[in-house]
Amino acid sequence: RDLADLAGFLAAAGTNPADADSQALRDYLEHLVKGGLSPRTSARRLSSLRQFYRFLNAEGIRTDDPSSVIDSPRQGRSLPRILNEVEIECLMLQARRHGGMKGLRLIALIELLYATGLRVSELVGLPLSALSRDMTYLRVKGKGGRERLVPLSDPATESLAAYRPARTASLGSKAGAEAEKWLFPSRSGSGHLTRHRFGQMLKQLAIEAGIEAERVSPHVLRHAFATHLLDHGADLRSVQQMLGHADISTTQIYTHVQSERLKSLVEQHHPLARHPAKKGG
Repeated sequence: RDLADLAGFLAAAGTNPADADSQALRDYLEHLVKGGLSPRTSARRLSSLRQFYRFLNAEGIRTDDPSSVIDSPRQGRSLPRILNEVEIECLMLQARRHGGMKGLRLIALIELLYATGLRVSELVGLPLSALSRDMTYLRVKGKGGRERLVPLSDPATESLAAYRPARTASLGSKAGAEAEKWLFPSRSGSGHLTRHRFGQMLKQLAIEAGIEAERVSPHVLRHAFATHLLDHGADLRSVQQMLGHADISTTQIYTHVQSERLKSLVEQHHPLARHPAKKGG
């Protein structure tokens, strides 16, 4: 299909894929961009063409490879999805409407995730020993076995203080040592709440709060944590340390989120963005 599409484009110029030069291939890729194809799709098309011309070269049909001097389309990096602060507050308000131990656990999970930006696997797999005695910080073991200390906000500390007695009572005297060691124990094979189950809980909570379920996931709350910190003046290095990123370039994606939000804000609310100045004005 890719070669047929190229052949159709080149036919208009009176040539064919076997005889095309590098400029003809560049013109074709530009044609794809103008036609609305994504950089990822254009890169895949180019990959097909490269295999074709390598074959022609290997078979002696051509002595050159016109695709070898063409760079792949820049695909960029997709920006993380986030929730705004009002939406986060709506989730938390809805969580507080849930009663019993499961309600207290849900509040603690969300407050903890939004206060720390933990990866979901780090959150659900927290041992009870990770929590400091005064419940003001966590000792988290992240990717590569790297440990980091993450401070807790007052709301997160308060939610944990309310949850822990209910957790202990729910375990009962028959709880095994495996269940007792986790901050969020469950009957799963691992002994603690699974990431899949927590994801389901979040999506159900989003529906109850009037937010599209597909927009909400544990990772979206992690993104929101980082973005909102930067919005309120946190420095990038501190955010990197709390997220557990080995390289600060990974954390820098959140500065691009800020830039896109500011751009959107200007486009929506600046008078000149909506009403271009009249000629001669």
